[in-house]
Amino acid sequence: MADNIIRGKVFITGDNIDTDQIIPAQYLNLVPTIKEEYEKLGSYALCGLPDECKTRYVAEGKTKTEYPIIIGGSNFGCGSSREHAPISLGAAGCKAVIAKSFARIFFRNCIATGEVYPVETPEDLNKTLKTGDEVEINFDARTVKVISSGKVYNTNDLGAVKEVIDAGGIFSFARNSGMIK
Repeated sequence: MADNIIRGKVFITGDNIDTDQIIPAQYLNLVPTIKEEYEKLGSYALCGLPDECKTRYVAEGKTKTEYPIIIGGSNFGCGSSREHAPISLGAAGCKAVIAKSFARIFFRNCIATGEVYPVETPEDLNKTLKTGDEVEINFDARTVKVISSGKVYNTNDLGAVKEVIDAGGIFSFARNSGMIK
């Protein structure tokens, strides 16, 4: 990916979004290494959210989302250790998830798969922004800027994690750096 700036519309979620909400268990039989199944996996991203969610992350009948950035609250990605969770988000077209905190295994799966940047911020942006707002993530400045208001929020530094995700995941990073052949 290697982008230092990501800009796009956001999709707002709550606190404690678990991996079953990100990608329900009935879709775990899809094999992400098969192109058609990878795309189908993306079409189901966040389909396990409660019915109160008025907007679907991926519109019915589509495989890609119009929201490249997800804003979560605390403990995003909690639950089981399924790596299908960040893969489904990446397959749907998500570039980054911004949250107050992440479940450790989800954070690590984002890095391992290279699908999505897990961006932590001390702010509860899911309580400030609404679905459809446009933001710009600047990795160099470690900021999130709300386009309509110009308001800027700080993020935590991704450090070496960004290089691994930029490379496309842990195995691509290891190959590119000569660690494995």
